Amino acid sequence: MAAAAAAAAAAAAAALARLAAAFLLLAAQVACEYGMVHVVSETGGPKGKDYCILYNPQWAHLPHDLGKASLLQVRDWTASVLCSPPDLPAKGFSNQIPLVARGNCTFYEKVRLAQGGGARGLLIVSKETLVPPGGNKTQYDEIGIPVALLSHKDMLDIFKSFGRAVRAALYAPSEPMLDYNMVIIFIMAVGTVALGGYWAGSRDVRKRYVKHKRDDGPAKQEAEAVDVSPVLVCVFVAMCCSALVLLYYFYDRLVYVTIAIFCLSSSTGLYSCLSPLVQRLPFGRCRVPDNSLPYFRKRPRVSMLLLALLCLAVSVVWGIFRNEDQWAWILQDALGVAFCLYMLKTIRLPTFKACTLLLLVLFVYDVFFVFITPFLTKSGNSIMVEVATGPSDSATHEKLPMVLKVPRLNASPLALCDRPFSLLGFGDILVPGLLVAYCHRFDIQVQSSRVYFVACTVAYGIGLLVTFMALALMQRGQPALLYLVPCTLMTSCALALWRRELGMFWTGSGFAVNTSLI
Repeated sequence: MAAAAAAAAAAAAAALARLAAAFLLLAAQVACEYGMVHVVSETGGPKGKDYCILYNPQWAHLPHDLGKASLLQVRDWTASVLCSPPDLPAKGFSNQIPLVARGNCTFYEKVRLAQGGGARGLLIVSKETLVPPGGNKTQYDEIGIPVALLSHKDMLDIFKSFGRAVRAALYAPSEPMLDYNMVIIFIMAVGTVALGGYWAGSRDVRKRYVKHKRDDGPAKQEAEAVDVSPVLVCVFVAMCCSALVLLYYFYDRLVYVTIAIFCLSSSTGLYSCLSPLVQRLPFGRCRVPDNSLPYFRKRPRVSMLLLALLCLAVSVVWGIFRNEDQWAWILQDALGVAFCLYMLKTIRLPTFKACTLLLLVLFVYDVFFVFITPFLTKSGNSIMVEVATGPSDSATHEKLPMVLKVPRLNASPLALCDRPFSLLGFGDILVPGLLVAYCHRFDIQVQSSRVYFVACTVAYGIGLLVTFMALALMQRGQPALLYLVPCTLMTSCALALWRRELGMFWTGSGFAVNTSLI
């Protein structure tokens, strides 16, 4: 009994130690903030530019407004690490902001010497990952000038763009509660769900009750949709979990595989979305001559071949220029929307029971990998967020393309330093979108004037707004399905209950209603 009690006490002590360590780490993260250094040339050259800095407000606060920040001369002293009095220049740093190299001593020793030499701030240049410039309370009270870390790459860009004679102002504008780019993401996401659900529902019902002539001509039937069974749901979720964990541990190797898959699938999706429009064009109806090639012997239209080449070219262009932050995100979003529409048209949930199973299982999956995995990883980071945004220690610096991304429209330190884009994963569109498509199919069959479809689409929009509010309030990545799944499922279920159609809605038996409706 005594041994068991001792073991329990030891386990409790270890748990408390881990909790204390987590608290200290959280405190360190809170103390560390991103800021900006605004650099201009003393000779009146190019327009000024902002660069990212990492600072600790416990040393000294930075003004929130650039107009209230002092524009001071920058002194390149990077040949020194500034760790001892002999490292100071003969005349000190009177009213200057010195640039010094990182290493060999503590941040406190550097900033104490800089302050004693008359400096008005200190920028420590680091070739490594930027870390919070920490100290203790006594040291914080002694220092009255700001100290921040600047990357070596940014320092080189400053001297290349502005020359050696530059002035700089340190400031830290407040982060906006919500960036305007969220409006663009909201329109794209809700629009894709609404259009995909409407298209998939109408197409699926038409294929159920209208007989198509199967031949090799223009009226050939499209590929059959894939019904999702409970077994398929379990297999799919297991594959998602495995893929996410593998990406977490082997990101640099698997990210290129994911990029290649995205290029292929998104070009297919773009072709699927544009082909109905091209087929209706009054020109370009000539066909390939008779031949024995596997695909071309069906004599496809030349316009469709040109469309296929165009879609493939768009995905290849994105693949080559995917890291061009200025414009590549537009191609990625266009391909992503096409991919989502294609998947919503191809994958079909036959009953509300299947919808509920899929959404609830993925709800648990999303919450687990965002909120629970930080307690299981050594770094304390969420596996989902780490994979979606790209690990900070990735050698490739590649990002997964399976997201809608829009650059931040507000100038802020977070946008400049850490997250220049706002992201929404394809799963946050596809999973609720499959329910929206089911609601549309059910609407048509029971002649309900698309009330289920509209209600579920509106519920999706409300759930997305709640997600954005949670993101703004918590300032951390959110599992969107945590809010989208309850909103869409509860709304659909409540509507079916109110209309006294829950039995038919649950089993999909409404599809057995009079087939002459179409």
